Amino acid sequence: MDINRIKDAIKSGRINITEHADEELANDEISNESLYYSVLHGEIIEEYPDDLPFPSCLIFGRDQQGRPIHSVWAYASESNIAILITAYIPDANR
Repeated sequence: MDINRIKDAIKSGRINITEHADEELANDEISNESLYYSVLHGEIIEEYPDDLPFPSCLIFGRDQQGRPIHSVWAYASESNIAILITAYIPDANR
């Protein structure tokens, strides 16, 4: 998966946030701005090529305050939309 496609989609506003992701963002008090910053300055740390309906990846980044954020993204090539599947603050004990 190419992280640049996800970054370009974020910069262009071509994003779909799942209901689950929206709930997780609220639970961990992650703003959209912090999430996007973490992705734009982050890196892919795992790929899930067999996920359906689109392959996905886990991105690790930090927000403007240095807080670590994990986010799982898919990319719909046909519509050039990045899809946020979930996002969370990783557990430091894991």
